[in-house]
Amino acid sequence: MKRITFLLVLILILSLALTACSAPAAEEPAGEEPVAEEPAAEEPTGETEEVVFGVFEPLTGAYAAGGAMELEGIELAQELYPEVLGMPIRVVVVDNKSDKVESANAATKLVDQEKVNVVLGSWGSSFSMAAGPIVEEAGIPAIGTSCTSPLVTLGNDYYFRVTFIDSFQGVVMANYAYDVLGAEEVVIIQDISNDYAVGLAKFFKDEFIRLTGNEDSIVSIASYNTGDQDFTAQLTNIKAMNPDAIFAPGGYSETAMLVKQAKELGLEAPFLGGDAWEAAEFIEIGGEAVEGVVFSTFFDAAAPLTPESEIFINAYREKYGEDPASVTALAYDAYILAIDAIERAGSTDPEAIRDALAETVGFDGAAGVVTLDENGDAVKNAVIKTVENGEFTYLTTISPK
Repeated sequence: MKRITFLLVLILILSLALTACSAPAAEEPAGEEPVAEEPAAEEPTGETEEVVFGVFEPLTGAYAAGGAMELEGIELAQELYPEVLGMPIRVVVVDNKSDKVESANAATKLVDQEKVNVVLGSWGSSFSMAAGPIVEEAGIPAIGTSCTSPLVTLGNDYYFRVTFIDSFQGVVMANYAYDVLGAEEVVIIQDISNDYAVGLAKFFKDEFIRLTGNEDSIVSIASYNTGDQDFTAQLTNIKAMNPDAIFAPGGYSETAMLVKQAKELGLEAPFLGGDAWEAAEFIEIGGEAVEGVVFSTFFDAAAPLTPESEIFINAYREKYGEDPASVTALAYDAYILAIDAIERAGSTDPEAIRDALAETVGFDGAAGVVTLDENGDAVKNAVIKTVENGEFTYLTTISPK
């Protein structure tokens, strides 16, 4: 009995000790609401809010030279203007590999994976057209650089451009053939696999027929494909026709070989072309044979058009020690137009940027003043150049009528 009593007393003592070890709950003062604790301050993550410009260009493949020239313009623009709305601009570049399918893939990567605010590019209308449905479906605005086919922007409310289009370029060169050369009969030889070349050839043809009033003033239209290197058969037929001029829209590599082979065959008619000829490779491949050819393009350092032209030209000369190409100026303009639209929108939201782009009027770019029409196409001047002493040489500037 004593043992049982002893155990009961021990249990009671232990119970009282455990109760004493528990802290009593603090009572709230009567009539006062509990004070909420301040949340702990978040540790800095090291991440900075930014704006993302996506760029897709042909950096490998048949048209890598064109893509490289445009990328120079974008990189130079970023060096001069690295921020917008107080945020840094990050440029993401994807190679479209001079291929239509790869262009669509590049655009998809930019909008889906990189989450870009705006897209810039591309050299080559076909590549831009391939990207068009991608940016439109994603609701991301795109600014074309040197893509001149009207089909790039037609029916696409999200694609704009800083260059004139082929309907203007074709008219300019047809007028040059008729007014300056006094041509009455012209042969067209085009890259049938190149949307740009086919479209430009059509606009030239329609305008030249209108000017001459003669449906037969285009005596023949010959064709070849991108990558062809032997044009002997087409040129032999053209020589027999003895045209007053030859209009040859196409890429710089093929047309340089084309002109060279024409001279070797003794074909004396002057060659006319479009903006795609303005690449150093055109002169390197064509050599003396391309002396005297005439083509339309976008810009020349010898004829700066705006205060921004001077900024661009001086910065480019300081960095590279030479004058910039036309497409380099256009790519530069696409970048700074994107900044301008974001600033006017006061937002990095793609829809707001798109709306601001659509209202662009009188924007001073390096390659001239840009006003976008209802299709998102730039209404601006064209420049005429020739090849003289192995260099692209400015002839004149043509304004839209």
